[in-house]
Amino acid sequence: MEPLGNWKEIVNKKLNFPPGLLSAIQNGNLLQVQQLLQVSDGILRQVDDAEDRAWREALNLAIRTGSEEITRALLRYVKFDFRQVHEALLVAVDTNQPHVVKLLLDRLDQERSLKMDIKSFSLAFFDNSIDSSRFAPGVTPLTLSCEKDLYEIVDMLMRKGHAIPRPHKVSCSCLECSNSRKFDLLKFSLSRINTYKGIASRAYLSIASEDAMLTAFKFSRELKRLSRKEPEFKPEYLALEELSQEFAFELLGMCRNQSEVTAVLNDLGDSGGEEEELDSQAFEEGIPNLARLRLAVNYNQKRFVAHPICQQVLSSIWCGSLPGWRGSNTLWKLFVSCSIFVAMPLLCLVYWVAPKSRVGKMLKVPVIKFLLHAASYLWFLIFLLVESLVVEHKHEIFLGRNQTVWENSLHMIWVAGFFWYECKEVWIEGLRSYLLDWWNFLDIVILSMYLASFVLRVLVSLKGHFHCLDAATSSPDCYYFTKRQEWRAEDPQFVAEVLFAVTSMLSFTRLAYILPAHESLGTLQISIGKMIDDMIRFMFILMIILTAFLCGLNNIYVHYQESERLGNFNETFQFLFWTMFGMEEHNVVDMPQFFVAEFVGRALYGIFTIVMVIVLLNMLIAMITNSFQKIENDADVEWKFARSKLYLSYFREGLTLPVPFNILPTPKSFFYLVRGIFRFANPALDDFGGIGESHVSYRMQVLKALVRRYIDTARREFEESRRKDLGNRLTELNKSVLRLHSEMKHLRQSVAVSSTAPNPLDGASVLRKYIMRVRNSFQSFDHDSSGSSGQGSPVEAMVHRPEEEEEDGLPGPQQASVRVEDEVAPEGRPTGADGEGGNLPQEPAT
Repeated sequence: MEPLGNWKEIVNKKLNFPPGLLSAIQNGNLLQVQQLLQVSDGILRQVDDAEDRAWREALNLAIRTGSEEITRALLRYVKFDFRQVHEALLVAVDTNQPHVVKLLLDRLDQERSLKMDIKSFSLAFFDNSIDSSRFAPGVTPLTLSCEKDLYEIVDMLMRKGHAIPRPHKVSCSCLECSNSRKFDLLKFSLSRINTYKGIASRAYLSIASEDAMLTAFKFSRELKRLSRKEPEFKPEYLALEELSQEFAFELLGMCRNQSEVTAVLNDLGDSGGEEEELDSQAFEEGIPNLARLRLAVNYNQKRFVAHPICQQVLSSIWCGSLPGWRGSNTLWKLFVSCSIFVAMPLLCLVYWVAPKSRVGKMLKVPVIKFLLHAASYLWFLIFLLVESLVVEHKHEIFLGRNQTVWENSLHMIWVAGFFWYECKEVWIEGLRSYLLDWWNFLDIVILSMYLASFVLRVLVSLKGHFHCLDAATSSPDCYYFTKRQEWRAEDPQFVAEVLFAVTSMLSFTRLAYILPAHESLGTLQISIGKMIDDMIRFMFILMIILTAFLCGLNNIYVHYQESERLGNFNETFQFLFWTMFGMEEHNVVDMPQFFVAEFVGRALYGIFTIVMVIVLLNMLIAMITNSFQKIENDADVEWKFARSKLYLSYFREGLTLPVPFNILPTPKSFFYLVRGIFRFANPALDDFGGIGESHVSYRMQVLKALVRRYIDTARREFEESRRKDLGNRLTELNKSVLRLHSEMKHLRQSVAVSSTAPNPLDGASVLRKYIMRVRNSFQSFDHDSSGSSGQGSPVEAMVHRPEEEEEDGLPGPQQASVRVEDEVAPEGRPTGADGEGGNLPQEPAT
């Protein structure tokens, strides 16, 4: 770039817009542009404010046409202000012209030397003069280049100090946000969206972040929250959230060996705050920490977790020292599972005595630990069934309170083990991580109901024992506590029995937790969960309509004693509820002696049947079908994500002994207790600072290498797409030329057969027709970007006329050549007028 020299501002000598400047720029006539802009004194002229839009269009047109020399001439002779250069910079970024971007950035550096404020482009937000711009509010050169994934321009802008500030919270009430909302609410919202588009782009995450993967995780979660807080822009936020997840997925795919995978997945990085507890969790000996993978699970990064690299790591750890488990057939796995189920007490005893033995180490393998815990839970369910059968066969004993507490509370041994298991899980994982899993909420409910039922049984038993011990057995209090027929409806024994019945049902549903271990069963379990969620949301609408018709029918029939089922809220509710399933007769609403009430009652009942049975129930079926289809469409990712959460729960250190054997303290527990006391007394035993720093340094090197590979891959794909685009255009050109040659041959044959003299213009007209068709097929782009600067190597297609055809005497060209001029970038890449796709040809020459 030529030196711009010293600028001098002359206020009373402003340059008026030349009338023929736009046409000269459009035609690419550099000499005419210089003549129109040249003044006698050669001083850099300011422009008239009234002609601001015209000068902007001239500069933007020069950039769009790719005329770099004309752009230099405009910047040399005209003093453009900050906003004009800003919009030109957006055009240069939009057309992917790094050289022009550098030229404009140099001009901005000159503006900075004059102490002009260009630290932020937010001034354009309040500028009404550029509302006719093709760019939306809030779009800066950096956000636009990031959105287009132009890595070279993004790097260039960031080196110049450009940055994308994070938007404030939606509820922010600072002065800047308040003024922006008052000035133009739509501009404020669009500015936020465009800013988030720039931040969520692959280019910005790659270049602006030290830990691009962790940044993508956090930004994905932030966008998910914004989609709920700003539902009016929910599709845009969800699209950006999916883009962030896709970036993390592709970045992980850049790993080339196991050491890089280990460095990426086993550290959180500089996450800080709420994620620190994940990094402090201990896993079994020989099992890596997988802190970042667990963070991805907490952030609901399903595609990242379902990546083949993550699944391979999890599967290898899951099998541990049993690599043959994955390749074994189903019958062998079933045989091993049944053997563990039968020998569970013996295996637990061996581990309790010798945890470091061969059998003890085998029980620490995650897949064996999983089978051991599943066997324990199956034994618990079997004991529940046995208790129910005992109550059924010894019904006379359980009519009163003659049985002991342990006769119907043997299951409390397992409940005590479950309670201790959950306490240890909270201690190991931390309360926040523990509450992130919905299955733990179900565990809390089940344990609470079991404990409440047991406590009520104990209290009732103790109270009855004291009443019958201190007084005669014929006393009223003792008689009440021994005869069920005399119990009141709110008797604690009834409450305990109901709680136990409900909890037993929930205990069997808890078995669904292990279903993700199998692909088909895991997919069904996820689908059922989504269906239940749909039903809960549907029940809200259902109860509104049901309550409306309940009030209407009850108010009609409450004044008449002729109807036995209606006129009472309880009976009317049951009648309407079972009507939805077709289990009630329609003649219940009949009252022949009261015509008006009967007519209105029948009408309401008919409308209720239509709305509930035909409309709402079918809508519920459609919702459930839609949810199931969504899971099936992405079944592989959903199942792998659910299976990964199941696998990670069995990687933790401890919790090896299943319920109820975990109640007994093991010798290993005493050893850990003593070791913890010594470490607390001597903190120097845990000082591994040097090793941690070197490990962090290696992890950062791996992440930077992954980002470089990702950028190089993106650039290669971009160049390949441009080459393919140019190749497709050349293929279309060759096909058109071949069709031209074929039709001209048929024309010569028809002229030779005909007795009339040939028209000399026929051949030229056919040639002209096909050349224009080829030209039109190439001009499928915006007219503003049709120009091209620079000379490239032409692509020439020759159509020769054979010698025997020359003898026919048909006048016309000896050969037809079609030339396509392509601008070749310095790297040897073909570039179009807009700098992105393949080039479009100039006027074909014949």
